[in-house]
Amino acid sequence: MLNISNNKVSENINIKSFKSGQEIFSKQYHKGFKRFLFYFSIILVVILFLPWTQNITSNGNVTTLKPNQRPQTLQSQIPGRIEEWFVQEGDFVKKGDTIIRISEVKSDYFDERLAERTDNQLTAKSSSVEAYKNKVIASRNQILALQQERALKLKQAKNKLIQTRLKVKTDSMDLEAIKIKAKIAKTQYNRTVSLHEEGLKAVKDVEEKSAKLQEAEAKLISQQNKYLSTQNEVINSQLSISTISATYGDKLAKAQSNLFTAQSSGFDTEAEVSKLETNLANYKKRNSLLYVTAPQDGFINKAIKSGVGETFKEGEQLVNIMPSNYDLAIEMYIRPIDLPLIHTNENVRVQFDGWPAIVFSGWPNVSYGTYGAKVVAIENFISNNGKYRVLLAPDKNDVNWPEAIRVGSGAKTVALLDNVPIWFELWRLINSFPPNFYQPNNNTKYSNNKKKA
Repeated sequence: MLNISNNKVSENINIKSFKSGQEIFSKQYHKGFKRFLFYFSIILVVILFLPWTQNITSNGNVTTLKPNQRPQTLQSQIPGRIEEWFVQEGDFVKKGDTIIRISEVKSDYFDERLAERTDNQLTAKSSSVEAYKNKVIASRNQILALQQERALKLKQAKNKLIQTRLKVKTDSMDLEAIKIKAKIAKTQYNRTVSLHEEGLKAVKDVEEKSAKLQEAEAKLISQQNKYLSTQNEVINSQLSISTISATYGDKLAKAQSNLFTAQSSGFDTEAEVSKLETNLANYKKRNSLLYVTAPQDGFINKAIKSGVGETFKEGEQLVNIMPSNYDLAIEMYIRPIDLPLIHTNENVRVQFDGWPAIVFSGWPNVSYGTYGAKVVAIENFISNNGKYRVLLAPDKNDVNWPEAIRVGSGAKTVALLDNVPIWFELWRLINSFPPNFYQPNNNTKYSNNKKKA
């Protein structure tokens, strides 16, 4: 049996003639296994030609569709000290409800009546502005009066100048007439002297002509003095005009200087008023910032700064709040190689953490415990993890998402792509090829034209 001896029993005895030998040596052990292999091969070939939905799997997180619906932290715009808490963690607050009351830590704002005092300063400065405006009006009126007075004075001086010039003309004519008379008197005197020497005239006649000659010469000298005096009056009139112009020019310059000074002071005061108005508005706004209020309806998640008396800087996080009204969404991250395959309105299946599910990524119709979603946004810039962020919204034509889902919980996503046979998908995976690049039917006109081409 064991073929230990060189003498073989099987050569002398027919083992198959015995019942036990027939049962052992005539039985076909591999017949069932071969049949199994045959049917398995047929089934495998059939399976290879079954349709398979190409997909891109990824892990994601539950978030909100709109940025203003996501959890946020409240900060204070000013540094301060926590004085009183009005809420506790888990409380529901409405928009405008007071959460924290704080106090000032800067010495510039310790005065509780700072806004009131600034308002008083503003009132006083506003009165100063009105006073300067009145001074400007008075200076302008003064300038106008000086200009009118200067015009009248100049007109009067010019009239006097015209009169003196006419008087000079008259005196010059009188001077010429007296010169003629003096010349005639001298001629008559010389003639009388000649006739006296010839004995034709008496001494009395000579004396009379001499007296007339002296009288004429005296009148001539008097008229010359009068003529020179009248010319001096002309010069004085011209000098008076120059004096009036200079005097009133100086007065007008001084009045204009006062006007400009008043205007400059008024502008400076207006600038101070504007600055005080800004300070007053800032103080009032700062007083309103001493109360941290809820920006929208929500729940208090966590107090980041706790206790009373704790100080903080501006911009530091104080408390975390979660809005009460929000639309759920999912953010998933895909590899850059898969980015061209994702389009808006693409169908995606989602499995949430904590909800049991049986997932067949290639056969989404037979999966259990998954929910439908649509691609609503694709990030155009790569994230810090080296992948692109894709935002998903619930599919309105599918089963509603569970109500107990909370923002921040995990989710697994399967983006559904083209339908191909299983053998093609296996061949693609063996060769490490990406899924097929295709354009959805409801894409843009350009994409449809490209697909037709």
